[in-house]
Amino acid sequence: MTQLTDAAAARAEEVPHLPPPSRGYRLMRGTGLTLVWLGALTLGFVAHQLWITTFFANQNQTELVAALEEHFESAEIVEVPYVPVVPPGETPPPEDRSIVSGALGAPELLRSEAPPEEGAAFAEIRIPSLPSLEDGWAIVEGVSLRDLKNGAGHMPWTPLPGQPGNSVISGHRTTYGQPFHDLDLVEIGDVIEVETALGTHMYSVKEIHVVEPTDVWVTDPRAGAWLTLTTCNPKFSARERLIVVAELIEGPNAEVILGRL
Repeated sequence: MTQLTDAAAARAEEVPHLPPPSRGYRLMRGTGLTLVWLGALTLGFVAHQLWITTFFANQNQTELVAALEEHFESAEIVEVPYVPVVPPGETPPPEDRSIVSGALGAPELLRSEAPPEEGAAFAEIRIPSLPSLEDGWAIVEGVSLRDLKNGAGHMPWTPLPGQPGNSVISGHRTTYGQPFHDLDLVEIGDVIEVETALGTHMYSVKEIHVVEPTDVWVTDPRAGAWLTLTTCNPKFSARERLIVVAELIEGPNAEVILGRL
């Protein structure tokens, strides 16, 4: 027994004792674990932005489409005198009495509806050339973060679609339903449809720009009736803005507006 004990003690003495971890090793290990956690959090954030927000935006669209149908049925349509839009820096043309009196002595009138409340669905946009938008997407009033969580929003300080001037609609490209994800595939001449309580307004794409986020001139008023779509560019970045500008070609007010250009 004594011999066995002595042999075990001898073997124990032969096992080298590792020194305690150095401060540098502990620092490197802690840094590595921190980076692993940061990576996991980053992946979780990306997954949330790309998929989870889109899931909820798609769910919201179902509710918005139902609200949109109710809005179409209940919206009060009125007729208002047509007043041409004068772009910034241009001189208003001499008053044309025919605009006021019309060919038969009656005022030329445009169909119009009251501005919707912020966050309310009031229109649907369709781009037949894009599979992602050929079935349409509900548009809400407002472009705040809360409004754009539903996918696309109308800038309240611009006219409603189908009215004189430059109606501007913004939408996300990679999150919250990504309604404008494929907007870069739009080409000159493509048709954009916007349905409101007045009817369907059809636009033809005339201009495509990539601008800086500070280039707010893209929202300036225009003579005639225009639709401007804005989204981030390139995908997964907010470094630039992709701008698609389309001119009204058909719709409830097209004959009056286009007849005066």
